[in-house]
Amino acid sequence: MSRSTGGPGSERDLERDRGQDRGPRLRRSSLEIREKEIREKGSEILREQLDAAQTELKLKDKECERLSQIRNQLEQELEELTASLFEEAHKMVREANVKQAAAEKQHREAQGKIDVLQAEVTALKTLVLTSTPSSPNRQLHPQLLSAGTRGSHRHGGGHTRNKSASGAFPPNRTEPEHPSAPAQPAAKEDREMDSVLFAEFLAWKQRPSLERSSAFLSRIHREDIGPCLSFTRSQLSQAVQDAVENNSLTIEPIGTSAAPLVKAAAVECGGPNGFRAAIETKCALSGMSRLCRHRIKLGDKESYYYISPSSRARITAVCNFFTYIRYIQQGLVRHDAEQMFWEVTRLRREITVAKLGFYLNDQG
Repeated sequence: MSRSTGGPGSERDLERDRGQDRGPRLRRSSLEIREKEIREKGSEILREQLDAAQTELKLKDKECERLSQIRNQLEQELEELTASLFEEAHKMVREANVKQAAAEKQHREAQGKIDVLQAEVTALKTLVLTSTPSSPNRQLHPQLLSAGTRGSHRHGGGHTRNKSASGAFPPNRTEPEHPSAPAQPAAKEDREMDSVLFAEFLAWKQRPSLERSSAFLSRIHREDIGPCLSFTRSQLSQAVQDAVENNSLTIEPIGTSAAPLVKAAAVECGGPNGFRAAIETKCALSGMSRLCRHRIKLGDKESYYYISPSSRARITAVCNFFTYIRYIQQGLVRHDAEQMFWEVTRLRREITVAKLGFYLNDQG
């Protein structure tokens, strides 16, 4: 049956068909528009996120660069510090080795000095303990030897620290009488104890010391030691007296042959350098030209001072006194108080005699 196209019904059908076809088209176009909008918005969001990510990456790159610079700086400082520490450690090791070598050398030298001093103390103890005023040891007191034997026992060796044979001249030395003079009986020396001096000695002996606070030593310093060690060169005289009191003075003889000095670095004062021959030179203490056969050194100083025989006798007389009272202080003298007092008095007399200029002349 054929559809008629000329009637009102057919027009409505056509319009309905067109309306049905327009609906899907409109929906498709709206979907396309929405889809386009969504894509655009998505693209915009992605671009914003990309820009933010790029900005964050740039910041992180800058932070990484800053941290890398800090790391490089720290590594450089660490290398410098390590090198400095190693250098300081090597320096400390070198200094420690040098100090150890010096300490070992000083220890060896000190041990040698201790051995020498112990031997000297043993020898001096034997001499002192076997010598009394009533029965003196003739080796300790060479002035008691006879004229024929004095030369063979006179000063066998040189001085060491505060130890020497008595340098004072015997107080009662007389000139030989004229052959025509009649023989006179030999006078016998007598003695009488001074009660004041003995009382001062007994008070000191209760608590013996080398301090000048006691009346005993204060008197001896004032009357004997001070005048005996008072030379023209006052400053050096005071240094010598201090060294004698501190037991740090060294006296040594000058060799008879012109041999080079052992200590080439030592400074010679009052005498020639480089030779150890006794020649005419100025005494460092008196300042007078004399034949100096000995020289002294004060403590650990490297300076030597040439001294005349008279100056040497004055120094050794005081050294002998201090040596004896040190033995009393250490309990090495086993005598009664009266014997000790007379020995001290004899040593004081030697100091006085040496101060007056008398001394034994060491020949050959």
